[in-house]
Amino acid sequence: MPSDDRRDLAAMMYPVVRALLAVEQPVLDAHGVAMWGYSVLTALDRTPIRTQAALAEAIGADKTRIIGTLDELQDAGLITRTPDPDDRRVRLLAITDEGRRVRRAITAGIRSREDRLLSRLPATDRRGFVRALTELSALPPDELANLADD
Repeated sequence: MPSDDRRDLAAMMYPVVRALLAVEQPVLDAHGVAMWGYSVLTALDRTPIRTQAALAEAIGADKTRIIGTLDELQDAGLITRTPDPDDRRVRLLAITDEGRRVRRAITAGIRSREDRLLSRLPATDRRGFVRALTELSALPPDELANLADD
C-alpha cells in the first residue's frame, strides 16, 4: 500500500488533458481541421508517403474511420492520395505544401497555448515534465496495453 496521499496519475492528468483539448479546439477550428485531421497531417509531415492502413495504425485510428478525414483533407488540398503503382487498390498518401503550412500553423498555435499552462512550472520542472511525457508517449502501444494486464 502506498505510503503517500498522492492522487493517481490518471486522476491528476484527466483534468489537464481535458483543458488542453479544449484550448486546442479553437486553433483547429481556425484552420478548418479536426483533431484526427491534425493527427494525419502530423504523421504525414514526419513520414512523407504512407498507405492508408499504415497511417491508421500509426495514429491509432480504425482504417475505415479515417477515410472521411482523408477525404476532407484531400478536398482542402492538404494531402494527396494516389494509387500505388504496384497495387492499385492501395492509396499512397502525402502531405502537400499547404498541408505542411497548415500543420505548422496549428502546432504553433497549440504550443503557444501549452506554454501558458507550462509557464506555471519552474523551467527545470517544465523541461522534465515534457521530457517524461515524450518518453512515456513513445512507448509501443502494446507495452502500454500490457499495463492493464498486471
